[in-house]
Amino acid sequence: MTGIRLQAPAPGWAIDADVVVVGSGVAGLTAALRCTAAGLRTVVVTKARLDAGSTRWAQGGIAAALGEGDTPEQHLDDTLVAGAGLCDEEAVRTLVTEGPDAVRRLIATGARFDTDEAGTIELTREGGHHRRRIAHAGGDATGAEISRALVDAVRDRAVRTIENALVLDLLTDAEGRTAGVTLHVMGEGQHDGVGAVHAPAVVLATGGMGQVFSATTNPAVSTGDGVALALRAGAEVSDLEFVQFHPTVLFLGPDAEGQQPLVSEAVRGEGAHLVDADGVRFMVGQHELAELAPRDIVAKGIMRRMREQGVHHMYLDARHFGAEMWASRFPTILAACRAHGIDPVTQPIPVAPAAHYASGGVRTDLYGRTTVPGLYACGEVACTGVHGANRLASNSLLEGLVFAERIADAVAKDRAASPAGEPRTPVPHPAPTLLPLLDPTCRATLQHVMTAYAGVLRDAAGLAEAAERLDAIHGEAARGGRKAAEPGVESWETTNLLCVARVLVAAARRREETRGCHWREDHPDRDDTAFRHHLVVRLGPDRTLDVRPTDTQDFPPTVAEAPQEP
Repeated sequence: MTGIRLQAPAPGWAIDADVVVVGSGVAGLTAALRCTAAGLRTVVVTKARLDAGSTRWAQGGIAAALGEGDTPEQHLDDTLVAGAGLCDEEAVRTLVTEGPDAVRRLIATGARFDTDEAGTIELTREGGHHRRRIAHAGGDATGAEISRALVDAVRDRAVRTIENALVLDLLTDAEGRTAGVTLHVMGEGQHDGVGAVHAPAVVLATGGMGQVFSATTNPAVSTGDGVALALRAGAEVSDLEFVQFHPTVLFLGPDAEGQQPLVSEAVRGEGAHLVDADGVRFMVGQHELAELAPRDIVAKGIMRRMREQGVHHMYLDARHFGAEMWASRFPTILAACRAHGIDPVTQPIPVAPAAHYASGGVRTDLYGRTTVPGLYACGEVACTGVHGANRLASNSLLEGLVFAERIADAVAKDRAASPAGEPRTPVPHPAPTLLPLLDPTCRATLQHVMTAYAGVLRDAAGLAEAAERLDAIHGEAARGGRKAAEPGVESWETTNLLCVARVLVAAARRREETRGCHWREDHPDRDDTAFRHHLVVRLGPDRTLDVRPTDTQDFPPTVAEAPQEP
């Protein structure tokens, strides 16, 4: 344990549970439903409404070997290629073999995927996949449908939920094991102010950290809260340098900030072409799959062309789809484009890369166990080893499903193995270090630093500049510079963003190669001899970062001895 805590009022109320799940996307709600079915008293804590996380924004779909002739082995091969030599193969094999049945259980829960006249699930292709294996719903509203089904199931089963609540820090018992979380309810939940949920198991499913950059596809709630909490609790995180920038995000202008509309990869899967202003298909010849190459390849291709031509965006041309196909297959994207003055039926869509997905996160084993006893993680906040250096398109929803189910099984087994009635009483840290809170006005500065120096294009000089500026922001807060930041949602979020930004930059500086979605212009080649390993980061009690490599591309156990399978 680091002893580091956010500055916050003492909890004014508390409730008890067997497990608290933080987050309400596909990972969190799946874990909560499975824990509830196992007879565990389960509480779901979510930062906004139950349906307001990243899952609802997922357009393309969920990847699984469901089609005729497709196999988990083929899905595994495509995933390993996309991961650029850093996937943990056992984790990927778990994903692709358990994935099809996990999708079928999702359907049994109530999710309705698009089907043909015979009732067979329609499948499409996305970048990096050599087969059609992407199941979708509502054309391009897959995430919204999955979220709807899971939220309905949670409400039908009367799972206790606390909405509009920002998780703050992990509680631990005298042995350093998980004993719950502190949280702040933002005035519209069951409680107001800071409180606590006491539980021997905590599942982090808090999503990503896209808001660390100026432009992202992530919703406003994606501020890295789970990763920052885990670091303060002493957990290891890994692979934060591998941030996937989605190649085709609707370009709203060079100064646009915050969440930007995504133009799903499935549009390219159905035959749209990337072109420059002269109509030239610049991805042809750069990769055998052209526009359907893995996302890092496409993002780099777009950035190179933009740099060559001195422009801010490229175009995605799908005018040949026609009005009927746009309306039936991609209604969400069609509406978003038209809302911003672009009609994709008659115009090419201006697009540019934006921060999309964190392949790294809190390091876990195959059952979601982190390096802190009783703390689990799944979904985008976790690093299972599945994604390696670059996530394969539409593997994220599947990872959330598969590993959430495994976490629920592990929590139930661990609970059953505990002596009957064994309490885990939270104890205060003997000498907590209160983290200096950042003034919320620092947030825009931090985001601009990350976009300028740690975005798609990176080099040693830029990353050194980013580290220096982030340290300056941190130092000013520690010295009490600017106006004193008061505890509150905006200052807590900004402080969490600085924490994950520092880790990302430290890892990116250490990885002196180009691999997957980490592109170092000063080291343009992949270096398997020196860098075919993961970088694991821990936060020290003095707030310094300890960055060390693993021995191989496979993760070591999260505890001294590998735990028994549930």
